[in-house]
Order: sequence, then structure tokens, then C-alpha cells
Amino acid sequence: MSKISAHINNIALHHTIFALPFAYMGAFLAAGGLPSLHDFIFITLAMVGARSCAMVLDNMIDLKYDRLQPRLAKRPMVTGEVKPREAVLLLFASMAVFLFAALQLAPICIYLAPPAVIVLLLYPYTKRFTFLCHFVLGGALVMAPIGSYIAITNTLSLPVIFLGLGVCLWIGGFDAIYGSQDEAFDKAHGLYSLATRFTARRVFSIISFVHAASVGCFILVGVLYKLSFIYYIGIIMAVLTLFYQHSIVSSADYSRLTQVYFMRNGIVSIVIFIFTAISILAG
Repeated sequence: MSKISAHINNIALHHTIFALPFAYMGAFLAAGGLPSLHDFIFITLAMVGARSCAMVLDNMIDLKYDRLQPRLAKRPMVTGEVKPREAVLLLFASMAVFLFAALQLAPICIYLAPPAVIVLLLYPYTKRFTFLCHFVLGGALVMAPIGSYIAITNTLSLPVIFLGLGVCLWIGGFDAIYGSQDEAFDKAHGLYSLATRFTARRVFSIISFVHAASVGCFILVGVLYKLSFIYYIGIIMAVLTLFYQHSIVSSADYSRLTQVYFMRNGIVSIVIFIFTAISILAG
């Protein structure tokens, strides 16, 4: 059990809660109501497989830096609880789950799987050459709503692209805040982030605008899909949470930048999805 727990911690499985509700949101919008049980199950499997793949790749590629970062000293691959060869096995297992699930969905999904994997592989390396790496991570999570929409409709629409952009800005913004605490470490090791480019202090001001744009995208989704006022209750709750999240962390105090802080983002995605689903089903 301890080995299983180490692998679960290594891929931060509980953080799947950030993206999975957005995947379900894309599915509900695509179906115009409840998606079929078949689609629901295989969208879930594809999401878990792809995200697990991404986390294993990130941990393997960044291991040499993680070993030097005191804040990451307890990560399973740093402590040796998860060996590199074990991580490779999990990588191939996760990839197999992702590809199998993609084969069960709309025909186009299996053809889009290779580009998706390339994005997952690219993200860890972007820290080596661009301060926009946070938004490459956000771009990877765009696959949640957009991929789910395509999985059901076999096509794409403008409103769901705005949904994907909103997710990208939302997640990328919080990743930039999280990464800003490593400004000194990243500069010392030649890594890039928004903080190394603009300083940690300025990151918070920049991300305030980024998150405002994200909320704008979510509002636009509601307008384009003609969702009822119920949907906007979820957006209001997300905005209130956003204000709170920004108020309790600053470049001078990262003490509250904890797992609890990030799990609130998961709650936000759940709330937006629930109110989207209610709006669609009630309409």
C-alpha cells in the first residue's frame, strides 16, 4: 500500500479535481444535457490517463532540479520512494489508458492523441526557455473541455474555444503565482518563469488581469450558449473565491500557499460545472 500511495502522491492524483469538472462541462455543453454513460466513462478515463502521463513526465524531466529544491524534498521521486523505472512503467500504463479511452470516443480523438501527448511532453521543457511556461501548462489543461467536446461532437465550436481559453488563463495564472515563490531558485539555475522575467511582486498584479480575462471568457461562454442566470451564480462564486485567493497570498507572504489553497481551485471548477449542468438541464 505504501508503494501505491507513493505513486499516487507522485502524480498528485487528487489534483485531477482541477481539470475533470471542466472536462465534464465540455461534455454537457456538447451533449446539450446529460452525456451518455459510455462517453462519460471514457472521457473520465482519458482525462485521468492523460493527466497521470503529464505528471510522470514532469517529475522525471525535472528530477535533477527537484533534488536541488528544498521545498520539493518530500516528493516521492526525490526521496526514492518511486524509482525512475517504476515511473516509466506508470507512464506507459497511463499512456495505454489514455489511448484506449480515445479509441472509444469520436473517431477524430485517436488522431488528436499524438499532438496532445506532444504538448504534455513539451511543458516541462518550456521552463528552460520561456517565461510563458505557466500558460503552456494551462494550454495542456485546455484539452479537458475542448477534448471532451470533440469526443462527443467530433467537431469544434467557437464558444468551447473561449471555455478552453478561460481554463488556460485560470490555471496558468495560479501556476505563475505558485512559481513566483521560486524566483531566486529559478534565476540561480537558469530556469524561466513570469517571476524571473518581471519579479515576483509584479506577478500578482499581472495575474489579476489574467484572471479577470479568464472570468470574461467564462461569462462569454454563458452568453454564447445562452445559459440561464443559474450559470452566472457559479461564476459569481468563482469570482468571490478568486478575490479571496488573491487576498491571502502575496510576494511578501507565501505561508498560506498550501495544498488547501490549491484545492479551493478544484472546488471552483466543481462549482462552475455544477451550475453549468443545472443551467443546461433546467433549460
